[in-house]
Amino acid sequence: MLLKIVSIFIGSGFGGILRFLISISAKKFLAAPIFGTLFANIIGCFLIGLVFGLTVNKGDFLPQTLTLFITAGFLGGLTTFSTLNLEVFELIKEGKVLYGALYMILSCILGLLFTYLGYSLAK
Repeated sequence: MLLKIVSIFIGSGFGGILRFLISISAKKFLAAPIFGTLFANIIGCFLIGLVFGLTVNKGDFLPQTLTLFITAGFLGGLTTFSTLNLEVFELIKEGKVLYGALYMILSCILGLLFTYLGYSLAK
């Protein structure tokens, strides 16, 4: 049990660092930090679909500790759904309701699409 917890802990640190770097890059090159959150979520959705596709109905394709490191840890640290909701809330609070709604819809639809793409690629 301790090894699983440590794996998740270490994975989430790496995922959080990557999310931070993506957000900084988006702010620098696209002048909008919300694109960093969007990209992090889309990348995370693709990767979780890929891992799910590689592990579902395939028994011990990946050791459980590695699967937890990747999914609950790395991808949990990388994806930023709580940040997404805060950013949508702030857009709505600023009166940018259309932008907030569009951002939320794009995040959900693209997230689902890229989860499916990752899963399909793994099959």
